[in-house]
Parts: sequence; C-alpha cells; structure tokens
Amino acid sequence: MTNDRHGGAGQSAGAPSLSPAIELVDIVKRFPGVVANDGVNVTVRAGTIHALVGENGAGKSTVMKILYGAQRPDEGRIVVNGTEQHFKSPKDAIEAGIGMVFQHFMLADNLTVWENVVLGYEPRRGVQLDADKARTQIRALAKSNGMTIEPDAFVGDLGVGERQRVEILKVLYRGARIIILDEPTAVLVPQEVEELFESLRELTAQGVTIVFISHKLDEVLAIADDITVIRRGKTVATARPAEVTARDLAEMMVGSELPSPETRTSTVTTEVALALDDVTLAGGTGSRPTLSSVSFHVRRGEIVGIAGVEGNGQTELLEAILGTRALTSGHIVMSGQDLARIHTRERRAMGLGFIPEDRQRDGLLLSEPIWENVMLGYQHAPPFANGPWIDKAAARSRADKIVREFDVRTPGIDTMTLALSGGNQQKLIVGREMTSGPRVLVAAHPTRGIDVGAQAAVWDAFRDAREAGLAILLVSADLEELIGLSDTLLVMLRGRIVARLDPATLNKSTLGEYMTGARQDAA
Repeated sequence: MTNDRHGGAGQSAGAPSLSPAIELVDIVKRFPGVVANDGVNVTVRAGTIHALVGENGAGKSTVMKILYGAQRPDEGRIVVNGTEQHFKSPKDAIEAGIGMVFQHFMLADNLTVWENVVLGYEPRRGVQLDADKARTQIRALAKSNGMTIEPDAFVGDLGVGERQRVEILKVLYRGARIIILDEPTAVLVPQEVEELFESLRELTAQGVTIVFISHKLDEVLAIADDITVIRRGKTVATARPAEVTARDLAEMMVGSELPSPETRTSTVTTEVALALDDVTLAGGTGSRPTLSSVSFHVRRGEIVGIAGVEGNGQTELLEAILGTRALTSGHIVMSGQDLARIHTRERRAMGLGFIPEDRQRDGLLLSEPIWENVMLGYQHAPPFANGPWIDKAAARSRADKIVREFDVRTPGIDTMTLALSGGNQQKLIVGREMTSGPRVLVAAHPTRGIDVGAQAAVWDAFRDAREAGLAILLVSADLEELIGLSDTLLVMLRGRIVARLDPATLNKSTLGEYMTGARQDAA
C-alpha cells in the first residue's frame, strides 16, 4: 500500500514493501528512577517513511538510540530485515546499514565539513588520506540530495541548519539503508522543508527506509506512510495519515488539543526596553559584514520576532546583545543604558534573560544536577548568592518551582541534566529565564524540539509575561510561532533587516518568500 503524497514513487522498483525493515518487540529500558521504555513495539515497513511521535520524555529518542546501538535494551528484541540483532555499539548498527541524525549534533567544530563527514571512513590513496576524493564525493552526495554545502568550511563557523546537513551527509556517506532522523525540520523554513521531503521521497523510492521523529504534526501527516504514537514509554497507536488528523495525534500524545500561538490583543507600551542603532559586525577578511546597519527597538509589552533562514546573522545579533560578541560600530541600549562597556554578567544582572539556540552547548551544564543549572548566569546575585557562598536552599527551592510550573519531567531535582529528554532540558532553560524576573528576554528557538503540551505552556508563559510588560525578542524557525506571537516581524537576510511586517497580514508561505529574498516589496 502506498500513499499518493509520494508522487507515484510507490510504483518504482523501490516501492514500499509489505515486509518490515525494522521490528522492535516489547522493548524495555530502565534508568535510575524512571522507565523510559515500557514494552515499546514499532514495526517499520521497508522503503517507507515511518513517523514516531510522542510527548517529551515519552521514550522516542531512547528507543531509537536502542535501534542505533547507542543504548542496550533491558528486555525485548530488535529485528532488522528479518534478522535478530544484538547491537553492542553504533558501529554494529552502522555495519547493519542503520544511520542516525541526532537532534543534538555529533560534530567536531574544529574540523571541516569533509573531515567530519569521512571521519572513521576516510578514502585513501595507498596509506595517504585522499582529501580530493573526499571533497569530490561529498559535493556529489550533497548535490544529488539537494543540499548546498562547502566541504572546506569549518563546522564551528556553520549555522544550525548547515550543521544538520553535515549530519545527514555523514549518514549517507556511510551507506545507510535505514536512516533515523530526530527532529530534522526544526531549523528549516517551509521551502527548505519541502526540499528535504523531496529528498526523503527520492530515498524511499530507491528502497531506503526512514524513521522520522517530529513534534510538527502537520509535517508528519504530510510526509509519513505510517505513524506510531508513544506515550509514557508505551506504544499507544499506529495509524496511516489518511486515518487521523493533527488533533487526533495531539490527543493521543498528550491528551489535549493542538495549541495555538495566536496573540492579537495588543499590550505594547510606548517605553522602549531594548534599542539597536546602526549595529554592524565586520565579517572575515574580504567578506561582507555579518551584521550591517541593523536598527530596531523592542518596547515593554511587545514581542518582536526575527525571521530568517539560518546563517543570515540572527545568531550573531543575539550574541551582540548578550555581550559575547563585540560590535564593530553602532549602539545597543537597554532600559536607557548603553551596553557597549557592560560585561555579559552585568547585562544579565540588569534583567537580560537569554534562551540560547543550542541548549546543550550554550544553556546547560549537562553533568550537573537540575538544581545547579537553575542558577546559571545568576549565581553571583541574590537569591542564589549569600556573600561569597552559594545559597543551595534557594537554588533547590527555585528548581522545585520550575519543575512544577513548567512540567519538567524528572525523578527529582538532583537528577543529572544529561538524563533529561531534549524537550525537558528546554523547559528547564525556559523556566530558569522566565522566573529570573527579566526586563528583556532574548529567546532563540524557545520551543524547538518540545511537544505540543510543552509548547502551549511556553506560549502561555510568553503571553503572560508580555501582558506584564516584558519586552521579548524572539528568533524562531517555527513560522507559525513567529506569526502568532509577534507584534512586529522583522526579516533578516545577509546580515540586514530587509523587511518589517505586520504578522496579522501574513501566512507562512509569504513569510518564507521574504526570508529567501523572493519578495522584497516591504524592505
């Protein structure tokens, strides 16, 4: 049986097979204080796109890590292409033709794209590494899958979207015939999502099997042949897209309807909380500026959204506001005070909240417990600082409050942050910043990788804070989120503000056209 949304690919030699490529049978995985998988069953037909959905902490990533050999099940069976497997490591899974692109990338920032892609599988000429062959292979692989990437670029210089492409190329380079994608569209605009989907359809037409983990239910319904829903570590349903709606899936996942980011009642005041005037950041030698004459302001009670394809200066803009990147020229003023000579710590003390785009790299100490992470960026001031000492009781009290109010799923506040699911890590960061009493909140992708229930909680928190007078600068790849929450929308392209738009007059497709430069009438 095929799905007609795949453009007739099912009639090719690589048509979806009735035989399963993957059978996960009664998978159980326990961690201290929690059962992540409690009898999970997933059957994936060969040559199909199989979506796996569920709330944060439901066990989706854990069961996929088991399939990939990164975790070993306590109970249950793994069957790949009819053969029972007992993977001891990802190397075993790779040799069996399985590749995984994690939500949090596994890349070396100090290596180039081609070095990351071929690492451990380097082409050689005799005993010498054949770098030219590697570059040629990677360019051909990227082109055949609709990707644009420079093999000699350093990964540390890439945006999040480009890093994702490198991860996908790594998997394809190793010859995977079963590919697990964990939140692959989190950083993509609608046009890029469709390009990715076309690549996935082409891969399945060639017989490749895709497991697609996502919280974006409209995308799941658009791309999947089959959908499995996991809730609280158990498989609760498997369905075809034609049989269910996004509302059905949301209710199966979290027991609630799809949330909406819609915010149309104005709370904008006349008081400017954050102002940027002619902000410029020089680029590398001979290249265009990273930021060029960026000017805008955010008033109390206002959410200003920044839209743009990854890599167009959004990250550098936020770093400049936070104080981790020095301006070439221009001014950033917060609550009437020029921030030019003010250290990041002092900016935070003045009331600058910050939700980073990469929660694990920039927002958390993964090897430390939850209660310690709630102090990050605020550990030098009350209530956490008591003279030169840390007030542990205050930190633990704040951690309890965040876990309760932001529904962070954890056995307790002494749990290592690494043990939380990605979505629960994100809720911890959002809770930390929102409970710190900020005057200005700079938020980069605040709902990336979290389920519909958690997404609703974050949106409610933003709306309540906006109504109370908080000024919010929101950068997001979720265009529905940008359109729904923002009072004003700015579009960044090549380091410039190229459009100032009224969200009430926009849809996602039109916004995507501005982001890619296809429309410029509002510049």
